[in-house]
Amino acid sequence: MLHVKKEDQVVVLGGKDRGKKGRVLRVLPTRNRAIVEGVNMIRKHTRPNPQKNIQGGILEREGSIHLSNLKVVCRECGEPSRVGFSRLADGKKVRVCKKCDGSIDK
Repeated sequence: MLHVKKEDQVVVLGGKDRGKKGRVLRVLPTRNRAIVEGVNMIRKHTRPNPQKNIQGGILEREGSIHLSNLKVVCRECGEPSRVGFSRLADGKKVRVCKKCDGSIDK
């Protein structure tokens, strides 16, 4: 189980976007990477295709970033912290903040 899920608020720990906060748009578990909103922007050159109604040019979009460079922001304390796992009484596995012991999952 990964420490980052879709729609999480995260902080970037390393790289050119160190310190930026963003929302996780997509997680790629097989490659251990995630796409974060507004982080690691890349420029993609596209060729026009009139049949598919695609206009050519240079597009700005988010690139993927390795999961080891992301830290989840806790919903309760609002601080970036490490993630732990625990089981509830009904047997459900939830993510837990290591700073405040609050639940990160909704």
